[in-house]
Amino acid sequence: MGAIARAEMLTEILNFLTHLRLHYQLLILPGGYLLGGLYSPDIDWRVFVIQFLNVHVFLNGGVTAYNSYWDKDEGPIGGLKAPPPMTAWMHPASLVVQLIGLVIAWPLGPSYVALYGVTMLLSVAYSWPPIRWKGHPWLSLVAVGVGTGTNTFLMGYLAAGGPGLSPMISLAAVGVALLLLSLYPVSQVFQIEEDAARGDTTFATAYGLAGVQRWFVLAYPAGLAIAALCLSTVRPALAIAFGAVGLGGFVLNALQLRRLTGATGEYERVMRLKYGASLSFVAFLVGCLAWIRLS
Repeated sequence: MGAIARAEMLTEILNFLTHLRLHYQLLILPGGYLLGGLYSPDIDWRVFVIQFLNVHVFLNGGVTAYNSYWDKDEGPIGGLKAPPPMTAWMHPASLVVQLIGLVIAWPLGPSYVALYGVTMLLSVAYSWPPIRWKGHPWLSLVAVGVGTGTNTFLMGYLAAGGPGLSPMISLAAVGVALLLLSLYPVSQVFQIEEDAARGDTTFATAYGLAGVQRWFVLAYPAGLAIAALCLSTVRPALAIAFGAVGLGGFVLNALQLRRLTGATGEYERVMRLKYGASLSFVAFLVGCLAWIRLS
């Protein structure tokens, strides 16, 4: 292999790693998993941390790269202002990354592995052109709500050592999904033209900025109320703090959403909104887990 070919291959490898969007996985998406740990009466910290890295690097990273392969975006996407091009080998590579994570998940038992596997299958339904739930506003919410919302939360709960999937935990998972989904369509606002050109009827494409704003006002409070109520049965003090912090976040996010106009050039403003909301949420959850660890 010549020097030019090696340089091209290295560039492609770096492009693939970029499409894992690890900064996005580790800073924006951990909320559901970390929250799952709060619902476990006792936490196995070693397993919890190992599976945190597994879920967010191998599962979510591989799923994100898989989606990027089929989207072939040229404009800004969540976590990447200028996504690099993807080539044919990156499609199977994105699946291999997820399968490596499945092997790491295997020792946690059938329930955990099933959640992991269903999330993989939902990513196919979400992105693969013959099915492509991403192109349907409500099916896309189902795929993301279950994959990134309920399943990630339940995997965090089980990895922490949660005793089983009770009705209360299942209800909490629904609340967490609503919380995470409340801001999901916001990142579609600056992709409306590109999504429409590709034939995808995303939530933002179907309902516009006004619909995205209304969805947030409905989904966030409902999710917060459900999640806080369920948490109160396990950790009452943290439930009160969670509800108070969540209510403050709702007010701040709602005010920022009202300032959006739907212009493509608002990418940076939207990312600041999502990063700010998610980082604050993650920091709060890390603080809660640290308090549990030290108490």
